[in-house]
Amino acid sequence: MSRLTDLIARTKAKDPQLGADLEREFRTLTSRRSFGLNFERHSPEAVELPQRPVRKGDKVRILAPRGTISKGDQRLWLVKNIDESGQSLTARLELRGFAEPESRTALVEDLVVVAEFRDVIYPGLVSTGKEERGRGKPFHSIINGENYHVLKALTYSHRGKVDAIYIDPPYNSGAKDWKYNNDYIEKEDVYRHSKWLAFMERRLLLAKELLNPNDSVLIVTIDEKEYLRLGLLIEQVFPGTIIQMVSSVIKPSGSTRSEFSRVDEYLFFVMIGSARPADALIDMMRGQEIVVSNGLTWQGLRRRGSDGWERRYSPGAFYPVFISTDELRIVEVGDAIPLSKDRREVVPPAGTFAIWPLDPLGREGRWQILPSRFREQLQEGTLVLSSADAKSGSGSILYLKKGDRARVINGDVTVTGKDSLGRLKVEDATKWKRPQTQWNVESHDASAQGTALLTKLVGDRKFPYPKSLYAVEDALRFFVREKSQAIILDFFGGSGTTAHATMKLNREDGGTRQCILVTNNEVAAEEQQQLRKAGLRPGDPDWEQFGICDYITKPRIRAAITGKTPNGEPIKGDYKFTDEFPMAEGFEQNAEFFDLTYEMPVAVSHDRAFERIAPILWMRAGSQGKRIEMIPIEGWEIVDTYGLLHDLDHASAFCSAVQQSDALRVAYIVTDDDRRFQAVAQRLPVTVEPVRLYESYLSNFSFASGE
Repeated sequence: MSRLTDLIARTKAKDPQLGADLEREFRTLTSRRSFGLNFERHSPEAVELPQRPVRKGDKVRILAPRGTISKGDQRLWLVKNIDESGQSLTARLELRGFAEPESRTALVEDLVVVAEFRDVIYPGLVSTGKEERGRGKPFHSIINGENYHVLKALTYSHRGKVDAIYIDPPYNSGAKDWKYNNDYIEKEDVYRHSKWLAFMERRLLLAKELLNPNDSVLIVTIDEKEYLRLGLLIEQVFPGTIIQMVSSVIKPSGSTRSEFSRVDEYLFFVMIGSARPADALIDMMRGQEIVVSNGLTWQGLRRRGSDGWERRYSPGAFYPVFISTDELRIVEVGDAIPLSKDRREVVPPAGTFAIWPLDPLGREGRWQILPSRFREQLQEGTLVLSSADAKSGSGSILYLKKGDRARVINGDVTVTGKDSLGRLKVEDATKWKRPQTQWNVESHDASAQGTALLTKLVGDRKFPYPKSLYAVEDALRFFVREKSQAIILDFFGGSGTTAHATMKLNREDGGTRQCILVTNNEVAAEEQQQLRKAGLRPGDPDWEQFGICDYITKPRIRAAITGKTPNGEPIKGDYKFTDEFPMAEGFEQNAEFFDLTYEMPVAVSHDRAFERIAPILWMRAGSQGKRIEMIPIEGWEIVDTYGLLHDLDHASAFCSAVQQSDALRVAYIVTDDDRRFQAVAQRLPVTVEPVRLYESYLSNFSFASGE
């Protein structure tokens, strides 16, 4: 409706009578009410891109002079030309969207590029660093960018592949917690609710494209300000799904207000396809542990902890386990070697490689049991291999300790089969409790397990209202407990709690779930004024260092993985509740950090943007292993999970190499000729997805663009 209002205003400027007639008919139509959720679908949002270079043809805003706190000229100008003859670049501008033409010049350094959400965008990614401690495991991806545009980028790499989305969007409380078209939404804004709904609808429609239509879940947290409208919006965007709302106590002490003191928030669970919540480990309403008579607890075989874990404490528990090079399978168990012997002197049998009890830094530790016991439990099925890496000589082995092992051997539990890792599954005599819609769990306290926990990780860096790590972990566990390779997305990433929770879930059961976390680098409203007074602007390094992504999210993820604060000190305290261990131990996980870029379609099609497209190709193939960073000189290249054929004259060699790679998932073929693409695709194994570049990339975003 507001878009129509804008168009009528433009019409009145050019033809007053026609504009008045249209306005009269418009008022007649808007006086009629229809059933369902009614809200203004405002002109598509616009976002400023301060780190994007200004080019001819861009839409821009003129920034306020440095040292002032005003926002500058909010009108949109079109860059008609850029003059490079002087000492400073000067742009000739033309005003957009007004009846009277206006033009002017401005220094390029005083301009900021603006992207409207109806625009076609061609995204790329630039890596800004990584943490790598999980040998051979997939990477979590932390993306700094406007979340609507990142969601569009993910339609190319993850359409229909996401198992769970967890988001904590702005609650629209009237505080300065979110912007619409570069303006903070105030409590007095008459369009406050409709702007929020328009903002959410655009993102939920893209999220719907990413979720697996057969089995996935969307989880959205909200408070009482918008829960009614959000519920109606979700029903409109996700018809035919099962939708439930849960109330969760997150602040038992209550928030001080003039009305009732709020202690809870709400979670909408949108269950798509066959998705249903798993049974609970605890009584969610009372926060009490449920005793499960027949459950088995699988433990990591490598000794962990702050002391007694090193090889020297138990030389008899330092021995090799030989793994088949053809498949993930234990072939043989070696004998312990004396302290005086170097492990590299041990020669694995033909067709195998050795894994040793090494910690994430490659230091020699020890297994929990001796070789003789290892062989017994391997034979019984009470010990399994969950992962192994030939290059590093490390791996993850899970086993049952004495009590659970005895129950299996004595027949006290009924074995019903094995899971995907080969672990025994047993029949439960006592059913686990179906989770209730009222949660009152100690670990969900946002003050103790959100704010206080974040302080342990990043020190005195402040972030408003971080979620409890355990609250996010529990919500996800209901839907990904049996999905050890689930893809989890959070496009309101904030402090990074969802990625942290995903890593913790992986540690509990040896899973390889991936999290894609999206956040921007917005600086808090209070800090913005101080930085502007100091003569800084968005895009300046001294400004960007205080943005959410660089100041909070990245340091938090690095700290969680390494077990060290940004100052390099071991994190104090332990993780609690479902799995207790020192926070300083960190996680054997991988994460890479990216900035979203905006590419020109001509540059993409002419191979001039490959380095920025490369991470998206890698993500589509599973975000695992090596990445092809540049166009291969030989005309083709194959890495861990995908291959690239750039020169079709080398198609035979490429196809032969693909046939010999068991782990390959995707083959990217660069050609403008569809017949030649089909000819190569027919020679690939059926397990490998052929993708034509750059046609598939360009057409995806042309199709998915605009409103």
